[in-house]
Amino acid sequence: MVKKSTTTPAKTTHKKTAEAAAPKEQTTVKAEIKEYFYAAGKRKTAIARVRLYPKGKGLIVVNDKPLEEHFKTLTSAGIIKSPLTMTGLTKEFDISIKIQGGGVSAQADAIRHGISRAPLNDNDTWRATVKKAGFLTRDARIKERKKPGLKRARRAPQFSKR
Repeated sequence: MVKKSTTTPAKTTHKKTAEAAAPKEQTTVKAEIKEYFYAAGKRKTAIARVRLYPKGKGLIVVNDKPLEEHFKTLTSAGIIKSPLTMTGLTKEFDISIKIQGGGVSAQADAIRHGISRAPLNDNDTWRATVKKAGFLTRDARIKERKKPGLKRARRAPQFSKR
């Protein structure tokens, strides 16, 4: 019988050091920095693990691809960049994101949630601005389960009088 180790992830707002964790195309930039802010963002079934590297050039990489390649629409890109544009820090951070699950919209919201949460310990003005916009609140709405005797979660079969 093999026992599986059950380790829990570290707190989401700690600074961490990384060299090998940087995206492949930006390794020269990250080798000098070695520090990043980490946070996990969630929406529906999408989970985004976000790393913000300070003193960056504004590069955003999602699953080892540029942002525009992963999210084709400008709406999704606007949602993702909204915490940075509100605080005026669009060119201050390089961002590396690993996303899994969910659809396009849920992934964009999960990334926005993660970007909003990441640098909270170091920047008090960031927190006030982002909290006022509602980006720190986790949107907990998920799909409701199907109930027995119904067609979907709440949709009952059509009633026939005769």
